[in-house]
Amino acid sequence: MAGFAASNTLGDLKQDVELGSPPEDSISDLCFNPNPTDPKDFLAVASWDKKVRIYEILPNGQGQGKLQMEHDGPVFSCDFFKDGSKVIAGGADKQAKVLDLVSGQTAQVAQHDAPVRCVRYFENNGTPMAVTGSWDKTVKYWDFRSPQPAGVLPCQERVYSMDVRDNLLVVGTADRYINVVNLKEPTKFYKTMQSPLKWQTRVVSCFTDSQGFAIGSIEGRCAIQYVEDKDASLNFSFKCHRDPPQGNVTNVHAVNDISFHPQHGTFSTAGSDGTFHFWDKDAKHRLKGYPNVGGSITSTKFNKTGSIFAYAISYDWSRGFQGNASTYPTKVVLHPVQQDECKPRPNPKKR
Repeated sequence: MAGFAASNTLGDLKQDVELGSPPEDSISDLCFNPNPTDPKDFLAVASWDKKVRIYEILPNGQGQGKLQMEHDGPVFSCDFFKDGSKVIAGGADKQAKVLDLVSGQTAQVAQHDAPVRCVRYFENNGTPMAVTGSWDKTVKYWDFRSPQPAGVLPCQERVYSMDVRDNLLVVGTADRYINVVNLKEPTKFYKTMQSPLKWQTRVVSCFTDSQGFAIGSIEGRCAIQYVEDKDASLNFSFKCHRDPPQGNVTNVHAVNDISFHPQHGTFSTAGSDGTFHFWDKDAKHRLKGYPNVGGSITSTKFNKTGSIFAYAISYDWSRGFQGNASTYPTKVVLHPVQQDECKPRPNPKKR
């Protein structure tokens, strides 16, 4: 167990821009159009208000609503297709739908026996595919040309979080199980482990180079895990999103999301304490911490170049329904990333 080097660098939120026409209920997921050849940035926002909204991010940093997809229940997860032409989303209505951004048409593409907690787009030898994870304790793979799943992977427990990078699929379930799947053999576990964190998993997020993944839990901790045993010496966990101790009591907050910078491989954590931080896992250094944004941060994403960091502020249900109030903020904010904020530190220990 090795901690991060302390850093007193406080980041600046003065240039952050709030999106107009935000969702009407808690925001569950964000995703940017990943197509590097598209000069425009589009942001998809999934919400408990049963909608996925698509915004175009204008050069002045403002966002403009373009399209929306309706579901029959709260939407929990969304992801863009690699070419940016479509968005897939899933939620409490036990299905996943695809919105075609060109035609505006919506089609159901997946079905589960319980709410769909996570959806991710990937490609299998160039074929567009989706993987869905559900509270019915299964992961299913979908070829969009067929209404039946291309494969089913039973899990130990309900799926809480899932991420894909290249051929790496990581699935975090209830009871702290972490399943690692090689998408070349999608219907078997490459590796299964219990989370090194002692409490419930909130998020798993793959490294940019797909060599490993980060785990965030409800008790203000993160773990950095490499896939291969030969790299096990590089695994560690650290504390974050905790208030300074008051006497014998330390308030801890859920780590709600972890996002990796697409170019630098550094990452962000964001929590129910209303703060986000940028970290360098290789140098074990906190690059920047940011002031409280006035509400829980429920989801985060970098855009394709890493020049924009989007974060959603909304109620995250960590205090039950009693903690929700009509005055609680619900908004999406865009943070322009300054060059030094996410750049890795020179690491003298690197081999």
